Amino acid sequence: MRRLQLLAATILVVTLMGGGTLLLRSGRAPPPAPRVSPSPVPAASPVVRPLRPLPTPVSTPEPFVVRRILDLKQPLRHGTYVWDDSGAPPGPIVITVDLTAQVVSIFRNGYEIGTAAIIYGADNMPTPLGVFPILQKDADHVSNLYDAPMPYMLRLTNDGVAIHGSDVRFGYATHGCVGVPTAFARKLFEATKIGDRVIVTNGKTMMLGQSIIG
Repeated sequence: MRRLQLLAATILVVTLMGGGTLLLRSGRAPPPAPRVSPSPVPAASPVVRPLRPLPTPVSTPEPFVVRRILDLKQPLRHGTYVWDDSGAPPGPIVITVDLTAQVVSIFRNGYEIGTAAIIYGADNMPTPLGVFPILQKDADHVSNLYDAPMPYMLRLTNDGVAIHGSDVRFGYATHGCVGVPTAFARKLFEATKIGDRVIVTNGKTMMLGQSIIG
């Protein structure tokens, strides 16, 4: 009997269960089915957008405008000038010359700081019109064409046109240069640098808020 029981214990009993599942058993419990871990699902990679450099802001310079005109107590006469740079902030220098009015003005950051009566080129050697950068500065210059002193010379053209100290009198003329009182020429010389602009016009007037250049 015991032998039959042992034999029965080793006999595989196959029982067909409802649902069609075939269950196999033996005298000992079958090892548990290995647990299969689901394959890890890789996390979705974040969308990386290429960095684009921000556009460099382009600054538009404020137009160089007239912010102050000197209040002259009396009209300018040949040989006279006015200089008053009080209250004028630092900034770029621009010199204007009006041949019709026979006047030169110097502006610093749009503030007129000096003005004087001038002499200019005679009809056969006229002073050119236009915008000229200062090309050279020479406090003790002497003209190599006329052997004439040109103190505090600010050269405007390569053929010799310049602003310089002169004997400014009514009826006098130059060989194309702009002559200013020598004391005024010294102040111009000290206030300017190479590259500063000189604008020579014939009858152009400027008002407060008007652009000096352009």
